[in-house]
Formats: sequence, structure tokens, C-alpha cells
Amino acid sequence: MPTSTTITLDCADAGKLADFYQRLTGWKLDGTTLSNGSIDIGFQELDGYQGPGWPGAKHFHFDFTVDDLTEATEHALALGAAKPEFQPGGTEWVVLTDPDGHPFCLVA
Repeated sequence: MPTSTTITLDCADAGKLADFYQRLTGWKLDGTTLSNGSIDIGFQELDGYQGPGWPGAKHFHFDFTVDDLTEATEHALALGAAKPEFQPGGTEWVVLTDPDGHPFCLVA
């Protein structure tokens, strides 16, 4: 059976997006690969990259569990995340988008 080692995000600027997620998660950053010790997230630049959009053509998203949803949301927004108008999670989770438009959720 295959073993997952890295999830790779296509993006416009690999260094910028890797830095965003490192500051969001606190995970170890090595070049353009982020790791928490069990999973790696890689960042790959593509010329002319355009984000997937939300809530439209979502390809996938991350869920990050947080202790304080309000505090974590404010932190993500300060790092450059955006909060789309459409929020299906009520008080259980918040949908945000990273600087390249990939949606991710912060989950209480």
C-alpha cells in the first residue's frame, strides 16, 4: 500500500505561502516544505497560478484544530488570511483562505 509523505500545494510564490503556513501552525519549515513530524506540506510554484476560490471550485482543504477559535481566526487574518462571506460552520469552525486562495478551516 502507498504511504503518504507530502501534500503539495500549487501556488504563485512557494516561499511566501510556506512562510504563511509556518507562522499559522508553528510547524518546522525546511525551504518550502513544512512538517509537524508526521505529515509534510510542500509548496510548488506554477506560472500563472490562480487560487481555487470559495465556495466554488474547492479542490481540497486543511482542517486545523485550535483551542480558541476567535483568537486563532484573528491570528490567521493578521498573517494575511481572508475570511470569505460564506461561512457554513456556525460556531464550530471558520473557513478562511490563505494568501493564494486555498481554503482552510479552523475547527474548535
